[in-house]
Amino acid sequence: MSKEDIGITVTKKDDFSEWYTQVVLKAKLADYAPVKGLIVLRPDGYSIWESLRSTFDKKFAKNGIRNGFLPILIPESLLGKEQKHFAGFNPEVFWVTHSGTNEIGDKLALRPTSETLAYTMYAKWIQSWRDLPLKINFWNTALRAEIKATKPFLRTSEFLWQEGHTVHTSQEEAEEEVIKILEIYKNSVEEELAIPVTVGKKSEKEKFVGAVYTTTMESIMPDGKALQMGTSHFLGQNFSKPFEVKFADKDNVEHFAWQTSWGVSWRLIGAMIMVHGDDKGLVLPPKVAPIQVVIVPIYKNDEGKEKVLPKVEEIKNKLELKEIRVHVDNREGLSPGYKFNDWELKGVPLRIEIGPKDIEKESVVIAKRYNCEKTNLNFTDIERIVIILEEIQKEMLKNAQEQSKKNSINISDYSEFKSKIEGGGFLNAPWCGKSKCEEKIKEETGADIRVIPFGSENLNLKCIYCQEQSQSIPIFARGY
Repeated sequence: MSKEDIGITVTKKDDFSEWYTQVVLKAKLADYAPVKGLIVLRPDGYSIWESLRSTFDKKFAKNGIRNGFLPILIPESLLGKEQKHFAGFNPEVFWVTHSGTNEIGDKLALRPTSETLAYTMYAKWIQSWRDLPLKINFWNTALRAEIKATKPFLRTSEFLWQEGHTVHTSQEEAEEEVIKILEIYKNSVEEELAIPVTVGKKSEKEKFVGAVYTTTMESIMPDGKALQMGTSHFLGQNFSKPFEVKFADKDNVEHFAWQTSWGVSWRLIGAMIMVHGDDKGLVLPPKVAPIQVVIVPIYKNDEGKEKVLPKVEEIKNKLELKEIRVHVDNREGLSPGYKFNDWELKGVPLRIEIGPKDIEKESVVIAKRYNCEKTNLNFTDIERIVIILEEIQKEMLKNAQEQSKKNSINISDYSEFKSKIEGGGFLNAPWCGKSKCEEKIKEETGADIRVIPFGSENLNLKCIYCQEQSQSIPIFARGY
């Protein structure tokens, strides 16, 4: 098999969309399912998701959040209890209408999101203030008939995600929860995936249907498009009233509860691919890499093999004692060059090369995936690989931050806005706060208000569209 058979055949710069798809498929993260709009997650892709799940679970648990499970089928009659909320999803809902050959009376929706089902149960479980706060997270799938062009991890008709739903006795406590979750999301994405995010609120037009307001974290991708990385919603009492989620206070007076919901999906994996990948393929941050270090033994004959393999095993054992995920590529019949290309395609953060000459020098060659840098490392310094992996993680975030900064522009003139948006990026532009201007900008340029960053309030400028007094400086961008 030639390098061309396994390698990426387009460049990231020239054909970003095709490059992305090839990386997903050829790095063996996922593959297309027989049903349009669905993908199959392969072991390496699922391993990354498991790593993120483990990180979130630990942080959720520290915040008093426990995991639960919800069924996938929701009766239509239940969805009708919060019609405004459900109307936003209705065009995308898959319906179950038959059981075998028999029609069922109440159509069943395949879960587009779980508010209606969760809050029906919460109403049963909550009686008094002693039952609150109630904080449950659900790791599950959601199904939405994707009408736009599908793309693995970014737009599929079924996707993995977590959705948390909390209930509180006061508005203040619920709003504090919204921000706590957003901070967990931001810190986790930056620390684990090495992707910088901007946090703030969605506009009234872009908020989650049924929410009082939505907080969000947004990132800019290398092709200049924005990607919503996660959201945390303050629901107020918009769901507790129709679903009768009530509690009796210490004086036995009944009140409607205050609620939040929040979630991230496997589009985080898609963001990681886009932000860090290069023309050779995937580039994985060490913290989420299924394999952090791959060792490639190099020898030409049995004599060399007998000399090299014991040292390889010794190095492997030392690294595993340091809880490093390490793999030895001892496949027969493949050249070292082929193996190097294969592991570069799969994005393994660090490669160790070791042959008879290296053993004589009492050192190995290490190759960093993110910058393709090669150096020698003495046998006595092998345990430094722990530090090297930490350095790679930090450098990847630093590089991504620099790239994000280059893709962010301050704009105050609408003509310039229309010109710059064609090249993509985050456009920071003053806005009067009126939906009419927001809608006109979207209609004329295709750019949404992605996020109104915290602290971006500004009354000293003129709205980029109507020239009235500004209220804030949101980030506009075209998005996925």
